[in-house]
Amino acid sequence: MRRMIVSAVVVALCVTVGLAASVKKYGKPLTVKQTTKVSDIYAKPDAFNGKRVKVQGPIVDVCSMAGCWIAIGSDKEFQSIRFKVDEGVIVFPMDSKGLTATVEGVVTVTVMSVADQIAAGNETGKEMGKEMGKEMGAEMGKEKKPFDPKSITGPKTVIMIKGEGAEVF
Repeated sequence: MRRMIVSAVVVALCVTVGLAASVKKYGKPLTVKQTTKVSDIYAKPDAFNGKRVKVQGPIVDVCSMAGCWIAIGSDKEFQSIRFKVDEGVIVFPMDSKGLTATVEGVVTVTVMSVADQIAAGNETGKEMGKEMGKEMGAEMGKEKKPFDPKSITGPKTVIMIKGEGAEVF
């Protein structure tokens, strides 16, 4: 009986150490205690604008040019939120896609005009105002279907998290 208990404790410790070792940490340590659902941010974006949040979900896409963003899938179908970091500060490897991430940062909500969307070169819009528009347009054009300016039918709300720290597992 004693051997079984000792064996069970050893196995539990090995599993715990193995899981802890498989978490990759990027940027600043996570400090927000409560996890916010992506769907909650989508439901009331203005209530979250400028607020620090922690979000967890599957990584559904990764920036193929510089690893400077990941898209976190929502608890609701067809929703994801972009977690964007300053280029070179954190670089997410392409093989992160399909893993799970817990991320922390400040929510930004930007309403883009039709002209801004066309200038960006794709319907997903510019990141954080005008700073990344052309780069993102070029990147999205390579990864997705060709951009058609006629596909822009009105203003678009872009919701992102200005990234500070992440844990990927």
